[in-house]
Amino acid sequence: MKNTTKIFSLLFLFLMICSCKNEKTLQEYLVESQEKTGFIAVDVPTSFLQLKSEDVSEDVKLTLESIRKISVVALPIKGNEEMYDDEKATLKSIFKDNTEYKNLMSMKVKGLHVTIFYKGNPASIDEVIVFGYGKKVGVGVARLLGNKMNPAKIIEMVSTVKIDTEKLNREQFSAIFN
Repeated sequence: MKNTTKIFSLLFLFLMICSCKNEKTLQEYLVESQEKTGFIAVDVPTSFLQLKSEDVSEDVKLTLESIRKISVVALPIKGNEEMYDDEKATLKSIFKDNTEYKNLMSMKVKGLHVTIFYKGNPASIDEVIVFGYGKKVGVGVARLLGNKMNPAKIIEMVSTVKIDTEKLNREQFSAIFN
């Protein structure tokens, strides 16, 4: 009986070790980047987002309520040129073979490459990720967490939202664009 228990314990341990992935997750990347020199990390609570007027559709109001948190991590190119390629490659590898994140769209605008991913059902998204990079600005990723978000409604809502600049640390945001 002792031998059987030892064999099953070793088999269980072996399976646990084999099932662990060495691939870095987006969450790990976001946490690690907050501690790295040169990176800018900003968490934007949804309380900073307000409607420009109350004269908007009920759908827009519900869409705003479906967003829980926005996280941004960026590495500005200025002063970080040698880290740029490594960080861009790391983020690309996170998204490349990851089946959790589905590509919503990609675009190139004025030397900036932007890809938008989502997690969840297309009609009911739990997470939206915007990954962008460019040799003139740097590399960054923004993560929007929510409950049952609708991408079409989010796009509609963007034009009706303003940011409460009184509560934001403007220095953090301005460093992204300098």
